[in-house]
Amino acid sequence: MNTRQQGFTLVEIAIVLVIIGLLLGGILKGQEMITQAKIKNAISDFSGISAAYQGYLDRYRFIPGDDPCAGTPTPGACSATAARWTGATSGNGNGQVAGKYNSFTAADESRLFWQHLRLAGFIAGSGDNQPFNAVTGMIGVQTGDAQTPTIGPVWGGLVSLIMCSANLPDKIATAVDAQMDDGLPDKGTVRGGLQTGGPNPDVGGGAGIPVSTAYAETGTNVYTLCRAL
Repeated sequence: MNTRQQGFTLVEIAIVLVIIGLLLGGILKGQEMITQAKIKNAISDFSGISAAYQGYLDRYRFIPGDDPCAGTPTPGACSATAARWTGATSGNGNGQVAGKYNSFTAADESRLFWQHLRLAGFIAGSGDNQPFNAVTGMIGVQTGDAQTPTIGPVWGGLVSLIMCSANLPDKIATAVDAQMDDGLPDKGTVRGGLQTGGPNPDVGGGAGIPVSTAYAETGTNVYTLCRAL
């Protein structure tokens, strides 16, 4: 007795393929939405911290981190007789923020920058630790090589106080530079360097990463971006 084999009809196969296509499209769209959200978050970091910095300057007439009146007043640099905030540490008031953006030394002014902004209520959090961006990269500030002691050449020609955001995937770094500046890592107010030796690298001279001449979207490249505040 003959038996007929049962199989899928063309209509059933077509329906399955359509469902698979919709699922893949949804996944890809979701990934793109996540990437766009991280780009907006990175831009918001730069804009928000820049606004907080300017607000602090306007209110206290000193650079956060370098403020000689924040804690015990620095002799000769501050006319105040009492600390502005209990538990704060003062800077030396020389007009520069000493220390690297990725410093692990609590006494560095690049760390006190965050303490002063938080105590003033300009940003959330407590203490002097650097915040992190949406891709777990460190966010920090530092001055160029005009500061004493020197920390190396000015990174890519940024001579003022700069804010750096590390561990940015190539697609995010490229988009942030393009939307905030000119899209060129070695020109403008936003500069970018290709990370090759691990997360949160030094920038500038010595062992620091150099500024890149162009962004390369390979899917694996990671960049540190710095912007003049």
